[in-house]
Amino acid sequence: MTTHNTRAGQTGALFISDLHLQAGQPATTAAFLRFLEQQARRTQQLYLLGDLFEYWAGDDDLHDDYHQQIIAALRTLSDAGVAIYWIAGNRDFLVGAEFAHAAGVTLLTEPHVATIAGQRVVLLHGDAQCTEDTQYMAFRAMVRQPAWQQQFLATPLAQRKAIIAGMRESSRKDQGNKSYEIMDVTPAAIAAVFAETACDVMIHGHTHRPALHVQDGKRRYVLPDWEPEATPARGGWIAIGLDGAITRHALDGTALVD
Repeated sequence: MTTHNTRAGQTGALFISDLHLQAGQPATTAAFLRFLEQQARRTQQLYLLGDLFEYWAGDDDLHDDYHQQIIAALRTLSDAGVAIYWIAGNRDFLVGAEFAHAAGVTLLTEPHVATIAGQRVVLLHGDAQCTEDTQYMAFRAMVRQPAWQQQFLATPLAQRKAIIAGMRESSRKDQGNKSYEIMDVTPAAIAAVFAETACDVMIHGHTHRPALHVQDGKRRYVLPDWEPEATPARGGWIAIGLDGAITRHALDGTALVD
């Protein structure tokens, strides 16, 4: 559990996920960099809840020009005094200690319980709770094994990127044959996390279905994915104020009414 004392600042914490950053999406990159400069600079803590990158092939890809741009922006924010925390997504679970050191972020395991401005919140990416997607769950169990990761990271970087490209294409085809319900979190899995952590508030991403769900006195906030050039534009964040109030925000910063 992480517990932080409040200090002067506009918000206690901000939460984002599912930006799927990549060099071929400059509008998303620009929106992210603006967010770091305009919103994240005014918070105490920033939580990156998975799939910040479209994919991460390993920390030996740190010196890619695009990755260096993102790492430098995160490091600048960290050096300015904002605590940055990272929970792995299904696309960037191979982020490791070298990236964390370079970017000035702290890697967290999930589910993670944080106490922020009096709010006790459980944080996760969300893919592990999509238990009805049995095909994906089997794949996830395989690639999260340390032995699999060690073997995969031992292959040349170019080969890893080619394998990942094939996986992404296969995933896109598979998703076309799956219902939204199968790819969404299941109530039983969510209930299990609430019970395990004894929390009444949850924040996660992954599903790209932003909302606030309230049931049995528990609140589950779902983060949006980011696509500024979509019609309408998608993206945004969740904030916890210094008074403990939780608000959802659109990409332009507008507070959404729940």
